[in-house]
Amino acid sequence: MRTPSKTTTRRYGQLFVGLTLYGISMAFMVESALGLNPWDVFHQGLTETTGLSFGLVVILVGIPILLLWIPLRQRPGAGTVANIVVIGLVVDGALAVLPAGGSLAMRITYLVAGIVLNGVATGMYIGSNLGPGPRDGLMTGLVNRFPRLSIRLVRTGIELTVLGAGFLLGGTVGLGTIAYALAIGPLTQPFLAMFTVDAAPADEPVPVAAR
Repeated sequence: MRTPSKTTTRRYGQLFVGLTLYGISMAFMVESALGLNPWDVFHQGLTETTGLSFGLVVILVGIPILLLWIPLRQRPGAGTVANIVVIGLVVDGALAVLPAGGSLAMRITYLVAGIVLNGVATGMYIGSNLGPGPRDGLMTGLVNRFPRLSIRLVRTGIELTVLGAGFLLGGTVGLGTIAYALAIGPLTQPFLAMFTVDAAPADEPVPVAAR
């Protein structure tokens, strides 16, 4: 019986730590009440409309998005399924124990901590190379299916759509939304470089076809 390599163990450990931190980062931003990233504006808007918890909405929205992968011929990984479940459960747990923002200083602290932690978490879970989340996979699937479209155009189109819908449903749009849009790319890049693990590590046999 083959035992998991150290690299495989690291990848799965990094995946679940990253997803857990991602859920906590979302809770920080929600409690800041200074604005959310576009998808979370949408999630919060649905929460306001349906009365469901924020985390449950995150999980339920992820399921139909994953179904959209089928016509796009996008294949999920273990990280894709974990993304749907873990983040939703963690954000609800974090929101249950996190003190309310209160003063403006505390809310700004929550916002900054949430954005930075989100960058770390994104680098960790994407760097594990175990499959993108449903929302990221939708973007890459559309680009692969329609190669004339750029990633920038597709991502912008998707995020403006969910941002607008979320705002109309009562989601929080504010300075935090702008701060996230400006900061998340520069933050994610170094952490992704730091945490990326090769899918075919040196201590495992490399398939002949890949040599």
